[in-house]
Amino acid sequence: MRILVTGATGTLGGAVIPALLKAGHEVRALSRTKRNGRGNVEWMWGDLVSGNGVREAVDGVDAIAHLATSGRKGRGAVDVPGTRTLLTLARAAGVSHVLFTSMVGADRAAHGHLRHKLAAERLVTESGLGWTILRATPFHQWLHARLGEFAALPVLPVDRSLPWQPVHTGEVATRAAALLSAGPAGREIEFGGPHVINTEELVRTWLRAAGLRRACLFVRYPGRLYAAQRAGDLTTDAVPKGEITWYDYLLPPPAMSDESDDFASEHTASPTSPANQPECDPDLHVYGGDEGYERPTRG
Repeated sequence: MRILVTGATGTLGGAVIPALLKAGHEVRALSRTKRNGRGNVEWMWGDLVSGNGVREAVDGVDAIAHLATSGRKGRGAVDVPGTRTLLTLARAAGVSHVLFTSMVGADRAAHGHLRHKLAAERLVTESGLGWTILRATPFHQWLHARLGEFAALPVLPVDRSLPWQPVHTGEVATRAAALLSAGPAGREIEFGGPHVINTEELVRTWLRAAGLRRACLFVRYPGRLYAAQRAGDLTTDAVPKGEITWYDYLLPPPAMSDESDDFASEHTASPTSPANQPECDPDLHVYGGDEGYERPTRG
């Protein structure tokens, strides 16, 4: 099956492409910059916001893994108008299945970025195409990067009342590849990490892994999205779940570190390392963040 991947240069896209190749699919990747083919991946230029190049990208594909997202500052330009453009052209091209990646809680807490995710979900379900919605909890890699933004601070603001259920992108990618192989599910499917932890545990584990000593200032993050998270709306009991814990992602056991396959390499490498960074790619700013939470502020 030939599958188009949008958001291919993002955090999740970098894991989905090898997962699809491993499953035996042909992969076409959409990028906002010109790229040469790499290995078994056919790279095509296209911009979901303007629609340029998208018609050519969807031509001849059987399914679409729609991972592209507007991120925290994109104001839904990709999630909503971009998704609408993609679906219109996919329908005209006879694409049989669109898998859209959303976030756990989009249907229960449509605030901030999740508001755009829910609107995009509705476009997918009402498109007339075969569809699957895969809602995931926040990625280990995303949380690692966000916490890194606070590394220079002498004190870290921590809201102990917030539950988190981090999941590894490699496991989300494997789930997405399996759902694409199975064909349209016609339903929303949730996928979360193995454990729910609070912000204090999240931060202290990260500090230990980073070798940092920082004081924690206990605060309460304001806003409706954090209120929904506090109420448990952004976690899930759905099974199957991921297996890699936050602790094991940051401090992988030796047996896991010694693995040589792509999954283990992506597991152990820091998301800020050069190995995991697209080269000055503007996609990262619009499509690749896979982000949905606002940076906490002191109340």
